[in-house]
Amino acid sequence: MPPKVYINGRLFEKEDAKISVYDHGLLYGDGVFEGIRSYSGRVFRLDEHLARLWDSAQAIWLTIPMTREAMAKAVRDTLAANGILDGYIRLIVTRGAGSLGLDPNRTADPQVIIITDSISMYPEEYYTRGLDLVTASTIRNHPAALSPRIKSLNYLNNILAKIEGLQAGCVEALMLNHKGEVAECTGDNIFIVRGRELVTPPCDAGILEGVTRDAVMQLAREAELIVSETPLTRHDVYVADECFLTGTAAEVIPVVKLDARKIGTGAPGPITGDLRERFRKLTRS
Repeated sequence: MPPKVYINGRLFEKEDAKISVYDHGLLYGDGVFEGIRSYSGRVFRLDEHLARLWDSAQAIWLTIPMTREAMAKAVRDTLAANGILDGYIRLIVTRGAGSLGLDPNRTADPQVIIITDSISMYPEEYYTRGLDLVTASTIRNHPAALSPRIKSLNYLNNILAKIEGLQAGCVEALMLNHKGEVAECTGDNIFIVRGRELVTPPCDAGILEGVTRDAVMQLAREAELIVSETPLTRHDVYVADECFLTGTAAEVIPVVKLDARKIGTGAPGPITGDLRERFRKLTRS
């Protein structure tokens, strides 16, 4: 059965799911989005994702033309219409169609789009062997220019860093902030392990406050680990006992090298493995 896409209250076949070429989401990246997971038909932390979506929209003066309750129902209904149990949900709100100009006052009819599909995760070998990372020369957007906490449709900053990683033979790349501190990777948050302490950059380091990141921090505290949000440098990553990334698609994935430097033993560590298993139990039980 061809997948169905939700647009403004209606379900369309994938081939018929269209918006205007004058939509400012296409013309200028003017809109916001969320990537969400479903497990066994249950949407993971939907309330948290919707809260972040509404915060992002408010930050760019975009009014979402429906309530959170209606949005939640639309997400679940679209999943059900596509018969997806374990999948990925892309929730998009654009500014709407307008003229060829930046003025958002000349746009109308914001588009709410919900795409549901099967999830494409990293190959299992990356979880058993771990990822190699490089540091990208492309830094995170300066927070005074565009807050990294806004999950906007303009992802060119991350895409350029992703290209650097791919050109170096890595599927992910580490991004620094304007102060030269560790921020996050192109699509995932980063953690290091020092003894029994779990450390991740704070929100003001130029990161997106990940929903999976928050879930893993909660699991770590339940495992009686010390959890801290502290500014990090690349040196801190180089000399860490363990390192891993978190993200909607990645879940919890180990990192074993940064800039050709071996991290810890050069293999996924025990705390990373334990947190990955705890996250799997959280989402699959």
